[in-house]
Amino acid sequence: MLASAAKATIRPGKYLKEMRERLGLTLREVQEESRRLALQECNWEMYISAARLDQIENSPNGNSEPSNHRLLSLSAIYGVDFLDLLAEYGVKPDRVHGYRQFLNAKETHPISTKIHELHTTVRLPLHMDPGFRWETTQLINRMVAVWGEIPACLLTNFNPRHHILGLVGLEDRTMSPLIRPGALIWVDGKRRRVINGEFPETERPIYFVELRDGYRCAWCQIEDGSLTLIPHPSSGAAVQSFNFPDDAEIVGQVAGIAMRLLPAEPNPGQ
Repeated sequence: MLASAAKATIRPGKYLKEMRERLGLTLREVQEESRRLALQECNWEMYISAARLDQIENSPNGNSEPSNHRLLSLSAIYGVDFLDLLAEYGVKPDRVHGYRQFLNAKETHPISTKIHELHTTVRLPLHMDPGFRWETTQLINRMVAVWGEIPACLLTNFNPRHHILGLVGLEDRTMSPLIRPGALIWVDGKRRRVINGEFPETERPIYFVELRDGYRCAWCQIEDGSLTLIPHPSSGAAVQSFNFPDDAEIVGQVAGIAMRLLPAEPNPGQ
């Protein structure tokens, strides 16, 4: 903790100077290396003179900051990550996810959910909205009352960049026993194109579908403007067809499943 606190208070310029000296580089040598990079990229914004670097390193109040291109050169010369150098100057890209809750966007538009640092936290549901119905299949993202944060590195199989959480309703047996009621599923929102064809049961893509009256999780087939939801043969559920895309929308393809293999023990109090 003391080491972290000491590092947090060090001036960015001093940090760059200590890094250069640790590598045994002189100001003139860094200048020449940056010249080579500038020539290679045909971009003289990447060139940093010895005098300019000395000014950056010894600025007493941190007012003398390198441009992005010069910082990129130093990143290459010193062998450190560019985003780590930006962080020394207080620029941390992952903070934008928190900033968005304070901003008011006038128009609907896509936003990036990319995470750059493993210690960045991601949100998972801790408490559901009182109106949440466990019986129906639905998107968890829309029904969570309390979210908690855990480090992104703990979710090695769940990619928060493009995965959506879904819950298979307790009364939805469409894909049972392959996907049982109450299962938590990870939906890859980038895989929205239905692939027709013959597949072995365990390899056939499963899709999360939004309908006018809710959601379904099923095998799918598209033909002549009609989307057919195909249940597991052992489920007892009926095949359903909808106009596509007017009455049905593919949210994404199921990428992962978390479910109980044993029935829950009965609770006399419920």
